Amino acid sequence: MAQFDIYKNNNFETAAEFPYLLDIQSDILSSLETRVVVPLRESVKAIQHLNPVFIIEQTPYILLIQELAGVHKSALGKKCGSLKEHRSEIIAALDFMVSGF
Repeated sequence: MAQFDIYKNNNFETAAEFPYLLDIQSDILSSLETRVVVPLRESVKAIQHLNPVFIIEQTPYILLIQELAGVHKSALGKKCGSLKEHRSEIIAALDFMVSGF
């Protein structure tokens, strides 16, 4: 598991609404049994600076920073991509949520 990897959501109760989860937790904390993730969802109104949009499997998904959560590693399904190259955008969205700018 690595920071900014995208995983299928294994939770049958939430997978329809949030099919993907982005792992944002630092690799330094990889020994923990939990990961901090942000869900990705289609068809939601994005808030500028807070909800960047990324293409996954040819479909736009909105990163819902305001919905971040800690989940057990077992909630993460198969790795299906990475957003490492968008690190700056993701960190900026996290900063915007915490500091407001």
